[in-house]
Amino acid sequence: MGTAAQFRSYEEDDLDAVLSLCADEGWTTYTDDRTRTRQVFEAPGVVPVVATVGGEVAGFAYCQTDGAIQAHLSLLVVNRQNRREGLARSLVAYLFTQLGATRIDLISDNAGAFYRSLPHKEQLGFRLYASTE
Repeated sequence: MGTAAQFRSYEEDDLDAVLSLCADEGWTTYTDDRTRTRQVFEAPGVVPVVATVGGEVAGFAYCQTDGAIQAHLSLLVVNRQNRREGLARSLVAYLFTQLGATRIDLISDNAGAFYRSLPHKEQLGFRLYASTE
């Protein structure tokens, strides 16, 4: 990485920067309702973290965890300028220090090569929805 990245817990003042990262990816589930998104990031059992480069939020991730064994990576995003610098890998490593869990499950529709580069066990998974719309 050019400028050293810093990792820390998400703070409410990071919301606009995180929403901007999500908007850049077209993730309207997060950008359509900032109040709901804030509630998600502040919910019990949710561990949100940011990576900053030069004082600006360059990456974000959050997991839901039981704090003992299991966690689910719900979102991981790095801005386009800082990709391929190890930031996403470092965010995952930092998450493990904050979670209290020994494993993280996740679903990915376009980053399989990245996740396969991490220590993992690939298994069949499903995403269930409340309706079939």
